Amino acid sequence: MKVSTHLAMIAALLHSRAAVTAFQQLSTTSPARLASRSIASTSSRVILSSATETGSAEKGGGSGGRVAASVSDKDILSKTSSSSSSSSPKPPAQALDTNPPKGTRDFYPPDMRLRTWLFSQWRDVAALYGFSEYDAPVLESESLYTRKAGEEVTQQLYNFVDKGERAVALRPEMTPSLARMVMAKKGGLNLPLKWFSIPQCWRYERMTRGRRREHFQWNMDVWGVSGIEAEAELLSAMVTFFEKVGLTSEDVGIKVNSRLVIGEVLTELGVSEEKFAATCVLVDKLEKVPLDAIQGELEELGLDRSVVEKLTSVLTNKSIESISAVLPPDSEAVKQLTQLFKLCEAYGIQDWVLFDASVVRGLAYYTGIVFEAFDRKGVLRAIAGGGRYDKLLETFGGEPTPAAGFGFGDAVIVELLKERDVLPSFEGSGFDTVVFAMNESLYGVAIEVASKLRASGQTVDLILENKKPKWVFKHASRNEAKYCVIVAADEYENGEVSVKDLALGEQTPVKIDALSEWAENVSRQ
Repeated sequence: MKVSTHLAMIAALLHSRAAVTAFQQLSTTSPARLASRSIASTSSRVILSSATETGSAEKGGGSGGRVAASVSDKDILSKTSSSSSSSSPKPPAQALDTNPPKGTRDFYPPDMRLRTWLFSQWRDVAALYGFSEYDAPVLESESLYTRKAGEEVTQQLYNFVDKGERAVALRPEMTPSLARMVMAKKGGLNLPLKWFSIPQCWRYERMTRGRRREHFQWNMDVWGVSGIEAEAELLSAMVTFFEKVGLTSEDVGIKVNSRLVIGEVLTELGVSEEKFAATCVLVDKLEKVPLDAIQGELEELGLDRSVVEKLTSVLTNKSIESISAVLPPDSEAVKQLTQLFKLCEAYGIQDWVLFDASVVRGLAYYTGIVFEAFDRKGVLRAIAGGGRYDKLLETFGGEPTPAAGFGFGDAVIVELLKERDVLPSFEGSGFDTVVFAMNESLYGVAIEVASKLRASGQTVDLILENKKPKWVFKHASRNEAKYCVIVAADEYENGEVSVKDLALGEQTPVKIDALSEWAENVSRQ
């Protein structure tokens, strides 16, 4: 037999097999499936018969002539079938890690209710003090934060190079973004400005209680006021918030100092002004690490150990009178601090504030008054902090502009409110009323009732399911609803619904036409 004949036979066989496979993929119960069986049988017989006849003719008509292996092998169809080939089972899907990235949080509905409540407290206080809200991108240019003063924040950036080859970072704080926005207006903003924001900030740092790698932060800033009146206003706003959420001066204190104290001491010790910011950052670290731990950084600055030892001895002072004794007679720092405490008395917050020379704050851009709110029991880390930063705009190439502000994180204050047992419960949804119909034929009426109540300003959960009253009452109680409106056939015939006061357990009929009036009345109670 010629090679070409063998190839033709194999091609015909494979072509037929492909047709068979295509038909067999149809539904086993369909007429096409049944037809495919007869087609396959007929096609196979034709091909095999043709191959045998061809082989016999070439050998002189005998039945013992050579035939192709594909023809003599009766299992050729099963060997060429893709469906019968052994296929390894798919590996099981990898289980999803349901935890959020380390240091971050999910906000389930109760968590969101807490967050919304906290943010509303911050916004209310900001409004009381005449501040306007602003925002900025969470993604900023990395150069906005890479100041060279040894600050921890520069080593804690979530930073990367984007697809446009730009070095960017998730913001670790909001103040540089605010400075960028002010600069962008090129003097077009009317000063003074009082702005606030509640940004989400990111820092890759060691986590402790009240410290995460992402947090929300209430920022309040005053630009264009050079006097310490701005700091006094900020301190008063902070205290107003504490009082608003149920804390007292026995729970929280606010330590106050001035960077000018360190500046005056360094000047007496012969340290240049250029080293002032970096020295402040180092001194701030001494609250967490021993002096030996920063010895190398001191040497890089060209500072003798004696300089820092002198500074730390000065910073142990806890009163303005005692600090006055170690500063020059005409100390600007003492004048500022004295005036600030007088203003705090005028605001009525003197029980909250105290002088503490050890408060330096770890950011290099602070230039004057600095302050830090703390837990008087000493259980939690700093609650909030801020100060004056008159030269920040200048470091970005702008004009020097007086500015002061504070940052107030969400994590520590929530821990403190839990610690003092003054944090409200947010387990329930807290809507006003649950409306449900006793049967499906009354669903339309229930929708009408819910719509009337919503139009009157009530928050309403409408139940359009076949539920028993016991389940509905339990659902309403679990979600801390105030009322339950029951749409039943007998009451509806009288144009009424039953309203149950879940706090008192009393149930009274109310005309459907009078529901709006009822809703307005209970809202005033």
